Amino acid sequence: MAGEESKQSAKAGGKAASKRVAAKTAKQTETAQKSQPQMASKPVLLSGGNPQIAKGYGNAPVQAYIAAMPGWKRDIGRLLDALVERTVPDVFKAVKWNSPFYGIEGQGWFLSYHCFTKYVKVTFFRGASLRPLPPGESKHKEVRYLDIREEEPFDEAQFVGWVKQASQLPGERL
Repeated sequence: MAGEESKQSAKAGGKAASKRVAAKTAKQTETAQKSQPQMASKPVLLSGGNPQIAKGYGNAPVQAYIAAMPGWKRDIGRLLDALVERTVPDVFKAVKWNSPFYGIEGQGWFLSYHCFTKYVKVTFFRGASLRPLPPGESKHKEVRYLDIREEEPFDEAQFVGWVKQASQLPGERL
């Protein structure tokens, strides 16, 4: 009988320990869930105000990046995204290296952009083939840049022309 009581006592102790572990795990999960929305509502901004967004494919990560862009840059992000979508309806999107990328599925990326302190830098991966040439030179032979600044005019028609041309060129495999 003493052995039976010992087994029941051990069993009860094991159940109590299991309940404590389950309660602790539930509390940790609840705490993590409560902290999750706070992280999502206040994005981390890297140097120059560039949003830190997890790598992901599709529209959702790009929209998260745009929503996290600071100040006037958010409006530029919305505009760039809308112009690319309108110009290239079957565009494929992703966030890689904390930047939105636009491409044609199976053909590669043709455009990306990134926030800096005083401007948004648009990268045309085959920009040297665009006419007229985008103004920003690169150390990479094929790449050209367009810097968009808050106080400077933005030529939407020219941008759309570059997007149309760039989307028809072989894309960059990154």
